[in-house]
This record gives sequence, structure tokens and C-alpha cells, in this order.
Amino acid sequence: MMSSLALDPLGFVQAAYPWKMPGTDLEAYSGPDTWQADVLREIGHQARAHRFDGIHPVPPIRVAISSGRGIGKGALTAWITNWIMSTRAQAIGTVTANTNDQLQEKTWAAIRLWTKRCLTRGWFEINSSALWRTGYRESWKCTPTSCAPENAEAFRGQHNATSTSFIIFDEASGIDDAIFAAAEGGLTDGEPMMFLFGNPTKTSGKFHRVVFGNERERWTTRVIDARSCAMPNQAFIQEWLEDHGEDSDFFRVEVRGLPPNADEYQFIDSARIALAQTNVPYVIQQEPLIAGVDVSGGGKSLTVCMFRCGFDARSIKPIILTGAETIAHDRQLVVDRLANALNEHPVTAMFVDAAFGAPIAVRLKQMGFQNVHEVDFGGPSSDARTKNARAAMWKAMKDWLPKGAIDQHDHHLEADLKAPGFHLTNTNKLVIESKESMQRRGIASPDRADALALTWAMPVRLPQRRGARWAPVSASPFA
Repeated sequence: MMSSLALDPLGFVQAAYPWKMPGTDLEAYSGPDTWQADVLREIGHQARAHRFDGIHPVPPIRVAISSGRGIGKGALTAWITNWIMSTRAQAIGTVTANTNDQLQEKTWAAIRLWTKRCLTRGWFEINSSALWRTGYRESWKCTPTSCAPENAEAFRGQHNATSTSFIIFDEASGIDDAIFAAAEGGLTDGEPMMFLFGNPTKTSGKFHRVVFGNERERWTTRVIDARSCAMPNQAFIQEWLEDHGEDSDFFRVEVRGLPPNADEYQFIDSARIALAQTNVPYVIQQEPLIAGVDVSGGGKSLTVCMFRCGFDARSIKPIILTGAETIAHDRQLVVDRLANALNEHPVTAMFVDAAFGAPIAVRLKQMGFQNVHEVDFGGPSSDARTKNARAAMWKAMKDWLPKGAIDQHDHHLEADLKAPGFHLTNTNKLVIESKESMQRRGIASPDRADALALTWAMPVRLPQRRGARWAPVSASPFA
């Protein structure tokens, strides 16, 4: 039975524990919470896509969960461990956490508890130092290991060419980068898996880069608000909300699963972003619809098209393509997606970043879309207080945010808006931090925010035409 669940971790969890069984401590529970089931389905989807044959190495499964507290991360850690150990002969695993107390008293304690509940408990032995398949103490095991930086070598040699090698990091925000660097060396053979769980207590480090920074495109990530989960005490969370406020650092980290607000170096402050996330979309009658397109040159950056109609940048979902999708087939997919958007929506003007997007803009014009315009981020500024066009657009976007509306669930857009720093020239002109400088700091290219900023490339008026139909002043025409 267990072998049939090797590619179905959710099925394993549903079958391997005594859910709703009278007389057990799971009598009151019917199975995983919704968010846990979603993560297990995603892991299973990747495992089925890879179909490891025991010989040829497959890409790593890399999953990172940033969340509020008390949502059941420990249980999920235990389920993943039991699933791998029960369905993969000769599996080798390591579990670590930010402190030894966290590791032994919470993370490993949860694994010991759920292993005792598991249908396969008779196959294994477990104590404070290891979980192993009876009779295979050295070759089929999982061990809790200290994450002290000086212990990095303990993570370096975990390879498993003919089976699964997995590493689980609990409270990953507090784990030194040296540990991650050592552990990633084991992702080169077999069926490797790496899982990161934690509260986002810092705005730097590996965990932040994976979920919110320049490494996020390589991972499957989730941001889980504790208010959406079954386990946390919702009345207590409401008290925290009343005491600290929705966008306080405490509430962001402990409940919303978001990192604390960045320091004063950031150009756009968190308060403006929070307002835009909660504002009701509002469009003045006959407001033009504008699209901004930031085009990827390949690699980890994205091609993003954002839409804005007056104060509403929420109602029309963005178009997002990976760097690989962008450069494939001579950028034809990007042209097709943008052409479809221009046909579907009444776009008055589309502004395309000329750095990598000039050929795309030219092609769209050849197709008859005369409302497409190239924009040079480094070109002259329309605002005497800014150094170049990009700074002018970002300044206009910053001024717009307190009354604007953006998607409150798009945490990547939030991170992008916060990401760039700024400085003033010796003539007091604003300069927004370059993408190259941000990459040196380990911060992802702010593709979504640059695309939104492009909607302020130049003033736009709605062409006068008969029969134009618009929604009432109090509502967005794109709701």
C-alpha cells in the first residue's frame, strides 16, 4: 500500500493516521487543514512530474512556507518526513531548526509524536537522535542536526544517488546562510527535496531571498496568514490586531506571515503600500486604461504587464511570463499575450520598457497597435526633481499609492514596491536604486513594480469618440 502512495503525499497523510477514529487523540480531526493539503498536493504534483527511476537524477523539489504562528507547520514537517521514509527505501533525511531547543522540543518532538501515530510505526525506531528503518540504522534514516554555523560540514555530504535525500529547515529565517550553502550541495543527484518553514523575522538571509527576494522563482512558495487556518486561536489573533494594528511589524510576522517593514533606506514606505492594499478601487468617469510592460532579458527576471485605470491597479490581473518564456521563439509568446490583452481591454496606451522590449513594441505597432509606446528608463525626466524617467515614474507611483488600489494578495508586488533604495544627487535630484545594485544586495528585480511605474511614463488622455461606454463614477469598469 505504501509504495502506491510514493507520488501522493496527501493520500499518504489521509491514509496513514487515525483521523476521526474513536478513542484516539485524532478523534476530533478529519484530516489536514486546507493550506496543508494544498502544499501536499503541490509536492505530489512535482514528484509525479519528475518520476524518479532510481538511476537518473531529477530536479529538486524545493518548497518554502512563510507564515504566522500556530498554523500546523510542525505537523506538516512530520507528515513529509513519515511519507518520504515510508515510501522510499534507503531514504536519507536531515531536520534542523534555528535553535537546539526548537529542534528537540518542537520540531523533532512533533516527528516523534506523528511517527508513533503512523500506520508504518512498526517499521521504524525513533529516539532523540534519529529515526531509522529497523535493520537499516545507517542507510535508511533521518536525523535532527544542529544548525550552528560551525556545523555546516554536517550538511555538506548528504547525497543519495539511488533514492531520496531530503532536508527540512524549521524557523528557517533564523538559520545562517552557511548552512543553506552547505546543504544545497546535496541537491545534485537522486531525488532531492528541500523544505523551508518559518516566520519571516528578518528582511535578509536565505529564507527572505527564497520567499520574497531574488531566489523566489526557483522555489514553490506560500505565504500563509494565520487567520486563514483552522488551528490558531482567532479570538487571540483579534486581540493582537486591536493591540498592534494590521501593518505593525509584530502582526505582520506573527500573523500575516510577512517580513517586518524595511528600514528607512527604502524609497516607498510600508504605510503607503498598506493603504493601497485595502483601498476600494475607484475610477473617475472616462479615465483612460494604461498598461505598463517591463520586459525580461531572460534568467530569473520576469516579463510583467500591469494595468491601471485611474486609482485602480487591482481589477485587471497582470500578465506574468518567466525569463525563459520571454526569450523563447523570438519573444513571440510575449507579443501574442500582449496583443491578446490589447484586443481584450480598451487600453488607451501601453508603455513598454525599451531596454529589452523595443523589438516587442515594434512588432505590436506593425500589427496595427498604434497605442504602444517605447519608454527609456534612463531617458530624460519629466520632473525637474528627478534624475531620469524611471525616478519620475517611481515618484509618481509613490504619490499615487495612498489613494490607489493594488492586489493585497500579491505579496511579490508588495516586496517589489519596497525593494529599491534611493539617493539624491549633489543637485538634489532623486535617483532610484538600479536593478544591478539591488541584485548585489540579494534583492530580486522589482519587475512588477517597474511595470506598474511605467503606467506613469507620460500623461494620457482618453481619445474623444462617440459611443464610449464607462461605468459610473463610483465603480471600476473592470470589476
